[in-house]
Amino acid sequence: MKFVSFLQDGHPCVGLLNPEQEEVHQVVLPTGTPGPSSLLAVIQGWDRATDSSVETVGHGLPIAGLELLAPIPRPACNIYCVGKNYVDHAEEFARSGFDATGNKVEAPSHPIFFTKTVGSVVGPGHPVDPHPAVTSALDYEAEIAVIIGRGGRSIAAEDTWKHIWGYTLINDVTARDLQQRHRQWFLGKSLDTFCPMGPWAVTADEVDATDMDLECRVNGELRQQANTKDLIFDIPTLISTLSAGLSLEAGDIIATGTPAGVGIGFEPPRFLQAGDVMSVSASGLGTLTNPILREV
Repeated sequence: MKFVSFLQDGHPCVGLLNPEQEEVHQVVLPTGTPGPSSLLAVIQGWDRATDSSVETVGHGLPIAGLELLAPIPRPACNIYCVGKNYVDHAEEFARSGFDATGNKVEAPSHPIFFTKTVGSVVGPGHPVDPHPAVTSALDYEAEIAVIIGRGGRSIAAEDTWKHIWGYTLINDVTARDLQQRHRQWFLGKSLDTFCPMGPWAVTADEVDATDMDLECRVNGELRQQANTKDLIFDIPTLISTLSAGLSLEAGDIIATGTPAGVGIGFEPPRFLQAGDVMSVSASGLGTLTNPILREV
């Protein structure tokens, strides 16, 4: 099942996408209340529901005419992110000179976690603010994100798939100069609009997250291309490590890392400019496209 969040008459709604007909049907929660303000409400009630209990109301709406939001426009918790989780990207980051953490090991021995603020989330098509007064080294990072459906702590690796509700796409937009200057990743990755998400959220039964192609194009040029088979730390490892002493909750989002081909991987670096268009795609997850704002 594919879910989208969208605005209707100025109010946020959740819909079930029919990709063949390119239509969206507004979702009715099991309580009978139409149009939950967030997909988070659907996910939190998922253990009490079955596919057949996800009902819709009204006629199908053409998706082309909808203003799509991020699938979860306001996550309950900061987005959990993973650094250096593809070998080729770990190597290009080590060579770039922008890693000021002091850790020059190319491939980490343990997952590297950081977070992006919920305030940085925007939806598909939404322009990304380049913040020219703050940064001159704007970069893109295509990522596949896991959406937790069943919370828990100390989740064993072999049990992690039971805790996953679904998946979506994230572009981990980054101000590389802030990342370098402040010697950590939080600020440079959490500026307003720096977390495009979408275009929809797909339930776990529809995709194979162990064999998923991921790519990113900038102005139509292929920049990043990888498969989840290439992850240094696979999804079960990420969830079991993160949850070892930290309780995960329904609706939590974990971005699994980006492959090689980001702007700092080129010589000289190819940073994003006003008017550039970024498109992140993955098998079964659609394409997330966002332009860089021309005027601020």
